[in-house]
Amino acid sequence: MDFLQNHVEALIFCSPSSITLAEIQQCLMEMFEADIPEETIAQAIDSLIEKFEADIYSFQIHHIGGGYQFLTKPAYQASISILLKQKSKKRLSTSAIETLAIVAYKQPITKTEVEKIRGVNCDYAIQKLLEKELVTIKGKSEAIGRPLLYGTSDKFMDYFGINSLKDLPQPKDITPNENTIGEDKG
Repeated sequence: MDFLQNHVEALIFCSPSSITLAEIQQCLMEMFEADIPEETIAQAIDSLIEKFEADIYSFQIHHIGGGYQFLTKPAYQASISILLKQKSKKRLSTSAIETLAIVAYKQPITKTEVEKIRGVNCDYAIQKLLEKELVTIKGKSEAIGRPLLYGTSDKFMDYFGINSLKDLPQPKDITPNENTIGEDKG
């Protein structure tokens, strides 16, 4: 089991984004030219999760984006934040965040539909989101001109730390401010 566990650990470690159980299984089956049950791989992952919970490690394995990924522990958030801030070129602009939110909740959606909701041209925001791989082209609409349909990517899931679109906050979960300027509280 340790031999298999070491290979699973290496695959999770080397994966640039979260890696699914099925992807791990495919790699191992090709490597060993043998059928390896998902249960065996899941047990190896559980053992690794337990192993990296120890205080001697600054990172642990998280189930995120439908797969597994090494992430640093919360205790090291401050130092990692400094590093990321120093390396960060630019955060998402307000227009990119608004556009991304519309795509996330309304996907698949055309650029024209996004522009209709936002009320402004979204060419630049869509282009930047495509470059950052947070949005992907999901196909073409059946509408006149067959415009491209956009949707969120797996990188979007990783970026926001969610496993599925069902994890996005729902409008009913967002409460408006209790008291706004100019309104009586009573």
